[in-house]
Amino acid sequence: MKYFLKIAAIINYSFLIINCVGAQTLNQKQKFTHQDTLRGSIGSGRDWWDVMRYDIDVIPDYNNKTITGNVWISFRAKPGTDKIMQIDLQEPLIIDSITPVNNIQIKNYRREGNVYFIDFGKTVFKTASLPGSNSLKTYSVKISYHGKPREAVNPPWDGGWIWKKDAKGNPWMSVACQGLGASVWYPCKDHQSDEPELGASLSITVPDSLSAIGNGNLIEKKSNNNGTNTWVWEVKNPINNYNIIPYIGKYTNWSDIYDGEKGKLNCNYWVLDYNIENAKNQFGRDVHRMLKAFEYWFGPYPFYEDGYKLIESPHLGMEHQSATAYGNKFQNGYSGNDLSGTGWGLKWDFIIIHESGHEWFANNITSKDLADMWIHESFTAYSETLFTQYYYGNEAGNDYVIGTRKRIKNDTPVIGVYGVNQDGSGDMYYKGSNLLHTIRQVINDDSLFRKILRGLNTTYYHQTVTTKQIEDYISKMSHRDLSQLFNQYLRTSKIPELEYKIAGKKLSYRWSNSVPGFNMPVKVNMGDEKERWIKPTSKWQQLIKSNFFDGKTFIPNRNFLIETKKR
Repeated sequence: MKYFLKIAAIINYSFLIINCVGAQTLNQKQKFTHQDTLRGSIGSGRDWWDVMRYDIDVIPDYNNKTITGNVWISFRAKPGTDKIMQIDLQEPLIIDSITPVNNIQIKNYRREGNVYFIDFGKTVFKTASLPGSNSLKTYSVKISYHGKPREAVNPPWDGGWIWKKDAKGNPWMSVACQGLGASVWYPCKDHQSDEPELGASLSITVPDSLSAIGNGNLIEKKSNNNGTNTWVWEVKNPINNYNIIPYIGKYTNWSDIYDGEKGKLNCNYWVLDYNIENAKNQFGRDVHRMLKAFEYWFGPYPFYEDGYKLIESPHLGMEHQSATAYGNKFQNGYSGNDLSGTGWGLKWDFIIIHESGHEWFANNITSKDLADMWIHESFTAYSETLFTQYYYGNEAGNDYVIGTRKRIKNDTPVIGVYGVNQDGSGDMYYKGSNLLHTIRQVINDDSLFRKILRGLNTTYYHQTVTTKQIEDYISKMSHRDLSQLFNQYLRTSKIPELEYKIAGKKLSYRWSNSVPGFNMPVKVNMGDEKERWIKPTSKWQQLIKSNFFDGKTFIPNRNFLIETKKR
C-alpha cells in the first residue's frame, strides 16, 4: 500500500478535506538522526547480505496486547569473514535469542535503538560450492522475540498492531505498518530494496473461535488441542516487508475464479461473518471488472501463484500483497465520497480499485527507496482514471483525473529525501497521476501508452526500482526525452505556466515557472475548430498572421497539468 489518503467528511456537505499523507509518512521531518540513516540506507550492516525468505511464527495475546514470535531469515552472503548484520526490530519489542541454523556461528549481538547488530566473528561465508555456479550459498538464523508492539493510534495513517473488537464484541486484530515499517512487529531487514526472492510464510496461532488470515495460500490449519489453532500461509513470490500482514477475527469466506490472461486466478474473500451478504454484493460487482480493466492496461495480475484476496480489515485499507485490506464498509467511492467531485468516483468502490491497483505498482514494481514512493502512488492513483475510462469512456476518465487536481497542494516536491526513510509530498497521488495523464497527452498515442504500462510490469516484474529506471524506460519507449517533465513535476513544487500575449493577429507564448530546458509541447485552441500543437520554450515565440488564429482565443487543452497566464 500504500501511503493512503486521509479524508475528513463534513456532514451534510459534499466538501472533503484530503491530506495526502502516508501511514507513517515522514515528509514533514526536517532533521534526521543516525537511526533514520540506519533505517533508510544500505549501510555496512546490510550491504553484504540478501534476504531470500522469511518464515514468521507469531502468537498474539489479545488481552495483554503482546506478541511472542520466531522468525527464520534465510539469506545469501558475499564471501568473507568479520560480518556484522543489521536486524531491525522497533522498541519496545525485544529479541530473546538469535540462533544460527547452518554452519555459522554468532560471536555476540547488541542493540542500538531500533536496530540489533549481530557479530558473526570469524564465520567464513562462502559462495555456492557447485562448479560453475554464480549463485551464493544460503544461510539462516532463527530470531526469537517478544513484547508489546507499538499500538496503532489511527490506522493505517498512524499505524502499528491493531487491537480492536468487531460489532459483536469479538477480537479483531491486524497490522498496518507502511512507512512505519514491518520491524514494528517482527525482526527483519526493513528496507524496501530487499524483498525475499523465495517468498515468505506466516504462521499465526489464535483461539479456535477465530480465523487467522495471511498472504498467499493457506498451507495448513491445525489444532493444538489446547483451545487454539495455528494457521499457516505462504507466498511463493517476492514480497515487500510491510505487506506481510496477519488478519485475525471472526471471519467467514468464499471464493471464485477469474479467467485471466495467465489462466484461472483463485480469488478469495474473507469478511466478518455478519457482513457476508453485503460483501458478496460489493465484491461481486467490482473485483472481476477491476481485474479485467487492469489486466488490459497493466498486463497479467502479477501473483497468480499466490491468488488474489480481499480481507475485511479494522482500518480503511492497504495494498498487502495477495491479501488486500478492505475497510470501505461495502460502499462506492472513498468512504462514500467521490474524490474527484465529478460523480464518476461514485461508480465504483475506491478501496477495491485503488488498493488492487497496487498489486501492479507497489507490489510487482517496488521503489528501492521510500523517497521514490511516487512510483507506487502516482501510477496507482492513475489506475482509478484508467478504470473509469475503461468502463465509462475517455471523457469520463478525463473528467475524473482533472477533478482530482483540486487536491494538489504543491507544498514540497513529490520525491523525498534519499537514504533516511522519508517519502515526499502527498502530491505523489494526484499531482503524480496528472503528470502521467500529461505524459499520455504528449505521447499522443494510447496504444503506445498502454504498451509502456504493460512493458513496465514485464520489464520490472517482481523487481525493486529507482525513479531513474522508470523515467528512462518511459522516455525510451515513447521515443521522447521526458526528463524535463519529470524534473518539473517530481523534483519541484511548481506548476509550469504557459504565458501568452496577443497584439492584433500576433500571438506570443513561452513557458515560465519552469525548470531550465522545459519545452513540453501542448495542444491549444486558437479559435478554429481544430486544436493545434505548439512547442513553447522559455523564450518568447511568435505566431504572426495565422489563418487559424482568430486574434483573441488561446485555450490550452484541459488534459495538460499547467497554468495559463495572459500577459
